[in-house]
Amino acid sequence: MAVHHIAIGVVVAKKKLSNPWVDHEWAPAAVLPGVPAVEPWTFIGREGETESWYAGPAELSFHSGETAHYRDNLVSGRPSIWVALREDAEGRWQVAAVTADPYEGEAFVDTVTDRVEAVPMPHEVMVELSAFFEAHHVEEPFFKRKRDRQDPDSMGSRGIGQPGKFRRDPGPGDGQ
Repeated sequence: MAVHHIAIGVVVAKKKLSNPWVDHEWAPAAVLPGVPAVEPWTFIGREGETESWYAGPAELSFHSGETAHYRDNLVSGRPSIWVALREDAEGRWQVAAVTADPYEGEAFVDTVTDRVEAVPMPHEVMVELSAFFEAHHVEEPFFKRKRDRQDPDSMGSRGIGQPGKFRRDPGPGDGQ
């Protein structure tokens, strides 16, 4: 099975909340094609009450067995990368996983403590994913299963009409 890896950078947003128990939340916001030459958790900028931070690098892997899933992502109208953030023991958020497989991305939400978002796929990543798809996709034909035909003569006598076989004997309360 062919595998292709791409290094990407992950940008997260720190959003101020109007909540008496929590003052902010972190959420994946974007991915960058390639890894920038800055340290993880570098402040990028602020827009209103939302701060952008470079969370760090991640490795995006393409697997030849999943090309049909990648095709579904590419033709969806909004190709995306799913990013999962996970809080570590010290209370810092880390990039837990990234994927271009929409079904794997959907499975990320099964870990309820992770913050998962589908962010837009950068054009450069889309080009690499399309090239990987073209090089490795093999269309699997659909075969409808057919039931085995049973030979009526091989079934033997069903015993219809014999007491205790396939018919209900009258019981108490049946009016007899």
